[in-house]
Amino acid sequence: MSLGGTWGRILHVDLSNRGTWEERLPDEIYTKLIGGRALACYLLLRDLRAHSEPLGPDNLLVFAPGVLQGTHLPGTGRHGLGARSPLTGALGSSEAGGWWGHEFKRAGYDALLVHGRAQSPVYIWLKDGSLEIRLAEHLWGRDTAEVQEMIRAELGDDQVRVAQCGVAGENAVRFASVMHDVNRAAGRNGLGAVMGSKNLRAVAVRGTMSVPIAARTALVRVSKWLGEEYSELANWAVDMGTPIAVSGLAEIGGLPTRNFQDPAFEGASRISGELMHATLLADRDTCQVCPIRCKQVVEYHGQEYPEYPELGTPLGRQLKIDRAYGGPEYESLAALGSACGVDDLVAVAKANELCARWGLDTISTGMTIAFVMECVERGLITSQQTEGFLPRWGEPQSLLTAVDLIAHRRGFGEQMAEGTRRLAEHIGNGADAYAMHVKGQEIPLHEPRLKFAMGVGYAVAPVGADHQMNMHDTDYVGAGFPLERVSEVYPVGPLRVDDLGSEKMRLFYHEVNWMHFLDCAVVCQFYPYKYSHLSDVLSGVTGVAYRPEEVLAVGERAQTLARLFNLREGFNAEDDRLPKRVMQAFRSGPLANVEITESAFIRARNEWYGLMGWTGGGVPTRECISRLGLSNLLGDISDLPLLA
Repeated sequence: MSLGGTWGRILHVDLSNRGTWEERLPDEIYTKLIGGRALACYLLLRDLRAHSEPLGPDNLLVFAPGVLQGTHLPGTGRHGLGARSPLTGALGSSEAGGWWGHEFKRAGYDALLVHGRAQSPVYIWLKDGSLEIRLAEHLWGRDTAEVQEMIRAELGDDQVRVAQCGVAGENAVRFASVMHDVNRAAGRNGLGAVMGSKNLRAVAVRGTMSVPIAARTALVRVSKWLGEEYSELANWAVDMGTPIAVSGLAEIGGLPTRNFQDPAFEGASRISGELMHATLLADRDTCQVCPIRCKQVVEYHGQEYPEYPELGTPLGRQLKIDRAYGGPEYESLAALGSACGVDDLVAVAKANELCARWGLDTISTGMTIAFVMECVERGLITSQQTEGFLPRWGEPQSLLTAVDLIAHRRGFGEQMAEGTRRLAEHIGNGADAYAMHVKGQEIPLHEPRLKFAMGVGYAVAPVGADHQMNMHDTDYVGAGFPLERVSEVYPVGPLRVDDLGSEKMRLFYHEVNWMHFLDCAVVCQFYPYKYSHLSDVLSGVTGVAYRPEEVLAVGERAQTLARLFNLREGFNAEDDRLPKRVMQAFRSGPLANVEITESAFIRARNEWYGLMGWTGGGVPTRECISRLGLSNLLGDISDLPLLA
């Protein structure tokens, strides 16, 4: 084996017959794809038959770290997962932090492919190249923290890392997450439901082997630089982490409110990161070899905070929040809070805890509940249709009840567990106009009317609306680190948030390729790495020379492979659209009269297609495939879509 950062071994497990086998991939695949999303896309294109039922035994579930996992580079305590999504029918691709990816890589493999469906619940136990498939009927139906404790007790090792589907995944909730270390979610896309459909409750891993590295010099140098600079360059994450965004976005009109209907949320200060840190915060957690410690840990047992009378309601003050499940980040505070009109911080934090306890994606959960609240407000659903459950804006108890109903598919939760697109079809009467999704995935809590290019990113992301495979326009309005990073390959000055011109789209092209690269490597996006930092690290770890442009090409390959997967599953340019609501101007507030016109959106989207080397219909050309060096890798795949 010559390529550093890899073992050259892919592990396959077929749960239908308990078969296992190993596969050795050529170095070319690792050097061009690195790992994570690109590797998962390639394996799904190669091994998953087109149009396979997402919740059927033929779907594949891929666990894919990258070549940097196990190297101890700060920010690499992550890994990727992939499958065909039961929420969208498109590519399902998600990442999670913590320690699982590090442990898995040190167990001696570069990826795990799970095939088939077990006859009864099982879990996989992998340690240093040794694998067992163990019975898991005693774990079925239990909360995630309890399952993790039981598995560690069975295996006699508190350092075992556990990935699990949760009760929501068992119940095939289409936006169920795969939970790691209990409070880290590979959310979005419904990959927890894929895991549950396979009767696979958990994958437990323990690895103690040293990952081979070609040369450590660059790895040590970049790690040292990060240690010296992170507290300044990532000061927002060090200070408060993502919850700080609630107040900042509320001030400039960017906090989505009541299903993206309203221009401002009057209760923003009551669900803010500042209030949470002053009251509920018990600790800050972190991922493997990460000094930033941005992960929130909250706890509440009904205690009073006389100096903060805005905390909670009589209901909230009766709740208890278990710190084992971490705490809400920005997306959760907004999805379960402002999007639903709920300003009870304790109730929002409790709803977040329930999502981690049962394995639900907080964004899709909150936005589905918000959609139902709007349908109730507009008289589109009745108590007869919902078995008496009629949630209304701002009701903490309705929020908590809805989370429970969804996770357990009880009552109207049976329909809510399908997500907003299917739920709108079920309700009818024009309800689809209020379903805020792209390709069936609910929109995250960043306002496109504030961040125009992010709106385009929502539309073109292969998994449906996503804020991570994207760029935040607000990062590029003034001089600073983000512009310094992109200027390594594309010198560009500050650009307005409402700009969708050619210069902005070229910036978008480079930065979104970078974000996809980070999900191949699989490196935390909060780290202030430049393109050159990770090209240097990749060169040292693998022993193959990379330039910054070649790092970005990895992300472009990931997007192109994802596009091929989606084209094969029947998606096209018509699916790369935004809901009309988030393009239309508010009449008041900081974003009054700001709109994304249809013509500007289409022009920007098509310009990005061109930069990617795709046709005006969003189809990769043969020249694109050749330029990215994918021709050899795709040559044996028989059911690829026709290329232009």
